[in-house]
Amino acid sequence: MNGEGNGMDSVFDELYHKYHHDVFQFLFYMVRNKEQAEDLVQEVYIRVFKSYHRFQGKSSEKTWLFSIARNVAIDSFRKQKGWKGRLLEKFDWTSSQVKDEYPIPDEIMVHKEEVKWIYQCLEHCTVDQRSVVVLRFLNDLSITETAETLGWTESKVKTTQHRALKVLKKYMEMFNEKEGLESEKVRVER
Repeated sequence: MNGEGNGMDSVFDELYHKYHHDVFQFLFYMVRNKEQAEDLVQEVYIRVFKSYHRFQGKSSEKTWLFSIARNVAIDSFRKQKGWKGRLLEKFDWTSSQVKDEYPIPDEIMVHKEEVKWIYQCLEHCTVDQRSVVVLRFLNDLSITETAETLGWTESKVKTTQHRALKVLKKYMEMFNEKEGLESEKVRVER
């Protein structure tokens, strides 16, 4: 472990510095709570440290890290009773919960109305669908990389993505209709 420990430390440091931001962003989109995402990032790197010796290089380090991050998020959801109902409550849209010394562009955009709808609409997706949407569209992973990350076939990723987009479209259309009715109601009342 003497020589091996130093090598592992440098590999670990490299992984951390190279992917920390991406892993945090993925977990933030999954759990919608900055503090919880930070805690989960630490859990991801603890698992990386404990299991790096088993990493065989069959996928990229990035997809391997995302698969660990996804498992950590799912484990966190399982530990919380009624997590589906509480996820939206945990993110307070009126506060600046996302402020950071070095905010990422996605955090800055959180307060825009369109992004709020997407977050709200994502609540209607399953964990698998949300994972695919976040990995594909927010982390810009390819179908192949997403499949490697999730341990799925490319076909399953495509199917899940298709279903997730249908759910998002349905709820976004419902939201648009609701907004249209409310703005029409305001015009009538005036």
